[in-house]
Amino acid sequence: MRGPLMLGVEGLELLGEERERLRHPAVGGVLLFSRNFDNPAQVTDLTRSIRALRSPPLVIAVDQEGGRVQRFREGLTPLPAIGRLGRAAADAPALARETARAAGWVMAAELRALGVDFSFAPVLDLDRGVSQVIGDRAFGADPATVAALGLAWQRGVRAAGSVCVGKHFPGHGGTAPDSHEQTVDDPRPLPDLVHADLLPFRRLIDNGLAAVMMAHVRFPAFDAEPAGFSAAWIDYLRRSLGFQGAIFTDDLEMAAAAAVGDRLERARRAMAAGCDMVMFGNAGRAIDPILERLPRPDPLTALRLARLQGRDGPDLAGFHASAEYRQARSLLAAL
Repeated sequence: MRGPLMLGVEGLELLGEERERLRHPAVGGVLLFSRNFDNPAQVTDLTRSIRALRSPPLVIAVDQEGGRVQRFREGLTPLPAIGRLGRAAADAPALARETARAAGWVMAAELRALGVDFSFAPVLDLDRGVSQVIGDRAFGADPATVAALGLAWQRGVRAAGSVCVGKHFPGHGGTAPDSHEQTVDDPRPLPDLVHADLLPFRRLIDNGLAAVMMAHVRFPAFDAEPAGFSAAWIDYLRRSLGFQGAIFTDDLEMAAAAAVGDRLERARRAMAAGCDMVMFGNAGRAIDPILERLPRPDPLTALRLARLQGRDGPDLAGFHASAEYRQARSLLAAL
């Protein structure tokens, strides 16, 4: 059974202590970064070594959104910032949706060829023009356009044998501060969010969204806790939106999460609120003291995490040689 922790690793190959850490029952996944990537062959060897540690294997993820957040680049397709798709949709909505599908398909197929199960994408936040961290990482400002492009992206990802993780629920686009650097409050009440920020999430959930990542944002008019530590928000997600997939925290090393308490307190409170997997991307050895102190996941959580494992596909060379890839690449290049 996969545990509730998703951890980062230090470099291009596993250290001996990392192998032991990742074998611990509390661990269920690995998050890769740019520091873990040199070229496709190297990262494929890394993911093979991670998978060989456990049965069932750990799930492996990366942030491969496109634009400024594309952790793997050399030898892979340059992915546009998805904000370009939103701008294209203003003049050619059907073409923008087809390009969004192509972007999701190419992104996911390349990751599957490298042994990565999924990307934390797409961003479903609204770009309200105020957030320091969202900007062109979002499809745009209009909820209906974001939903339509997000659905198209999800179709492409599924066709490649992977899953989507919508982020950052219930929305990170309405305030200026960056939750990586400081605590973030959004004063809007729930009714203001329902027909705007929540609409893209609701549309993808209605179409079988596999997972969401919670925002480290407080909405004090709804609940005093940041969303990833909020039983009220997760209950809303489960009951009011009918979400049945996996729930991830954002990285619990971020400043907006660190304000909650020490690492053990952050992990316990997020799990108690209802998160299925808690993330520490850069903790290294500092995570070791809490491994034995975390509650084990229940069978339903384990089932949700099992559904995130990617389906096998062609190797990278075979994928890049296909006519379908060349057509998709031309759509992306036109942006």
